[in-house]
Amino acid sequence: MDELDQDKDIELDEESAEIQKQELEKIKVLIETQKQEIEEKDDRIKRLMAEFENFKKRSSKERENLYGSIMGDVITSFLPILDNLEKAVQTKTADEEYRQGIEMVLKQLKDVLESNGVKEIESVGKTFNPELHEAITSVTDDSLGVQEIKEEYRKGYMIGDKVIRHSLVVVAN
Repeated sequence: MDELDQDKDIELDEESAEIQKQELEKIKVLIETQKQEIEEKDDRIKRLMAEFENFKKRSSKERENLYGSIMGDVITSFLPILDNLEKAVQTKTADEEYRQGIEMVLKQLKDVLESNGVKEIESVGKTFNPELHEAITSVTDDSLGVQEIKEEYRKGYMIGDKVIRHSLVVVAN
């Protein structure tokens, strides 16, 4: 009986080993499947994070562009007032206090524009640049260089790198 019991035990051990081997294979397949799922989800999360970062950058850029556009529109509406104040300062008047008042208002307006990033475009004596200047006429003047701006009829202005109004100029040669 001992031999029979041993044979049965061996058979049971072999069956048990086979069952364990099959269970182990199932677990390995399950682990591999779960690894693939985790990798796919990890990849998806990384893509979503990158997409979100791109969205944030795009939104920020759109906000900046919108702000710049609105500021440009608002400031452009103030430029004729600035032009008229500059003309008023150049006009001769007997009342010096009146002239000083106009100069103070002009300086205050220029300070407000400057604090909002508005800069005058330099023109007279500079080389003509169609991105900054608009030529209304040209003249021949041997004392000036080629494409040099001789005169400015209306000042141009920029906010940052964006031209909000081109300078109207006379170009020499």
